Amino acid sequence: MNRRELLKLISATTGTAMIGSAAFISGCATPAPNAFVFSQNDVLLLDEIAETILPRTETPGAKDAQVGQFMTVYVGACYTLEEQATFHKGLLTLEERSQAVYNRNFMSLQPNERESFINTLDQEARVHAVNSKGKGEMHYFTMLKQLTVFGFFTSEIGGTQVLRHAPIPGRYDGELPYKKGDRAWATT
Repeated sequence: MNRRELLKLISATTGTAMIGSAAFISGCATPAPNAFVFSQNDVLLLDEIAETILPRTETPGAKDAQVGQFMTVYVGACYTLEEQATFHKGLLTLEERSQAVYNRNFMSLQPNERESFINTLDQEARVHAVNSKGKGEMHYFTMLKQLTVFGFFTSEIGGTQVLRHAPIPGRYDGELPYKKGDRAWATT
């Protein structure tokens, strides 16, 4: 899977273009100054949110790939200051909403409560994407979901234990048999 294919997958999954994708394609050569600092608690929260989005099953989950730490690096290196502010405000909003709905912070929720809460945020983000087309306004949950998918499938764990991995150079096989349910391929 190459960069463009991954960006298309993320766009299809979240219903909007990948935030920071221009910086990603150019290699984040001139990152915005990181005005926000992530605490260790933020990294733990991001890991739990990501794990709720991509949980461990018979394959590793987002937390196994340390997606929370990846998010902190990507936000600081590839997001504009405005995008960084939206992301950080979104973490606060997520915690406030969790308190309002469950009287507990996200980390204290049971797995089924986390899943329900995340599904509600996902629906809100999808509606927001439809209603704000062309306005450049991104819902914070869309950012979280995009970074979860992107961070997981570009990690060693996601690329080798979830996707099929074929190191390059490899041979070309234009008639590779496909069985329903086969995993997609990743290359290095």
